[in-house]
Amino acid sequence: MCLLLGATGVGKTLLVKRLQKLSSRDGKGDLGDPPPTRPTVGTNLTDIVAQKKITIRELGGCMGPIWSSYYGNCHSLLFMVDASNPTQLSASCVQLLGLLSAEQLAEASVLILFNKIDLPCYMTTEEMKSLIRLPDIIACAKQNITTVEISAWKGTGLSEVLRWLQDTHRTNG
Repeated sequence: MCLLLGATGVGKTLLVKRLQKLSSRDGKGDLGDPPPTRPTVGTNLTDIVAQKKITIRELGGCMGPIWSSYYGNCHSLLFMVDASNPTQLSASCVQLLGLLSAEQLAEASVLILFNKIDLPCYMTTEEMKSLIRLPDIIACAKQNITTVEISAWKGTGLSEVLRWLQDTHRTNG
């Protein structure tokens, strides 16, 4: 099981829809126009077939206080950050630190997704890493942490996310 977490409005639902479409095309071809999405209240389960079936459980950002009740059986964690919203960055950092310190997630592989890089006002990955002191976080974390810049809207970086999911779920379930 893969958990997809992040604040409200960072683009989790669109990411899942895009990954599902991309995986059905073997990672190739035009994704077309982005499908409509609504804020997730509750949880969505989506199966993506990337060499084998990977179930992604997306939890709505508003469910942050009860995310921990979903940590069991989590092999990987996708944590999404809105690269165009600097005011949300500190709250996202606090959420990330909470996830990384959770005992049930100690063995999970973590991919931090810096989304919305297609917007003109986005922060660079270097700016975001510096602001949240990501090198220090990675040095102290038990988990294997990877980062990627994406645009769920345009499809940029999504093949890297799919490849990460394939590699992660090939080795640990």
